[in-house]
Amino acid sequence: MTSSLLSCCLLFITVCPTDGFLEFTLARCEFNVTDVNKAEYILSLFYERKEYIRYSSSLGKFVGFTAYGVMNAERLNNDTAELSQRKGETERYCRRNAGIWKETVLSKSVSPSVRLSSSTSSSGRHPSMLVCSVYDFFPKQIQVSWLRDGQKITSDVTSTEELADGDWYYQVHSELEYTPRSGEKISCVVEHASLDKPLITDWDPSMPESERNKIAIGASGLVLGLILSLAGFIYYKRKARGRILVPTN
Repeated sequence: MTSSLLSCCLLFITVCPTDGFLEFTLARCEFNVTDVNKAEYILSLFYERKEYIRYSSSLGKFVGFTAYGVMNAERLNNDTAELSQRKGETERYCRRNAGIWKETVLSKSVSPSVRLSSSTSSSGRHPSMLVCSVYDFFPKQIQVSWLRDGQKITSDVTSTEELADGDWYYQVHSELEYTPRSGEKISCVVEHASLDKPLITDWDPSMPESERNKIAIGASGLVLGLILSLAGFIYYKRKARGRILVPTN
C-alpha cells in the first residue's frame, strides 16, 4: 500500500477588540509517514482571511503574496536570527512530533470486517450488482478491489470514499455491476495496513442472503401452520368422543 501524507496543524488566532475577524497565524507540518525526517514546516500569516506571507522550510525563506507581504518577506529574509529560529522550529516542532505521532498513533491499526450482499443493478447495463461493505478499520487508507475467476476486474466498479464513523473507525463500500455466469467465482479483495496479506471474501451465488431469509421465514410459518392444524384436529377428535348421541324418531 502506498503511504499517505499526514498534515498536522497548530492554529493561533489573534482577535482585534472590534467585532469581526482580523488576523491569525497558522503553523503546520507536512510529512510522509515513511520518512519523518523530510517533514516540512510551514508558517502562514493571514489578514482578513487572506494569506499575505508564508515561511516554508523547504524554501528556507519567507514569500510574500501581497505588497505588504513582499515588503515584510524581504525584511525577514535579511534577519538571520529570524531565519535561524524558523529553521529550529522545523526540527523541534515538526520532526520531533512527527516521530512521536508515528509511534503512538500511526503504528496502531484495526483490521476490517467484510460483508458481501447482492441487489438489482440500477444502471440497466447488467442485471445484478454485488456490494462489498468494509467496516470498522483504522487507519483510514484502504484498498478494495474485485476478482473474477482470479482475474482483477477493472470495469463496472464504483466505490465510496472512506467514511468516518466518528469513533476513529472508518467504513467503505464498493459496488460491482455484472452479468452472472455459471460456475464463476467472484471475490472482494481488501488490502489494509492491519492485514499481513489481502483479505479475500468469496461470493456464494447459490443462495443470496435475502433469499435465505425469505426461505427461513416461509419455512417457520409452514411449520407453525402444521402444528396449529394438528392441534386443532386433536381437539376436534376429543370433543367428538365426548358427545352423547340422541336417537330421533
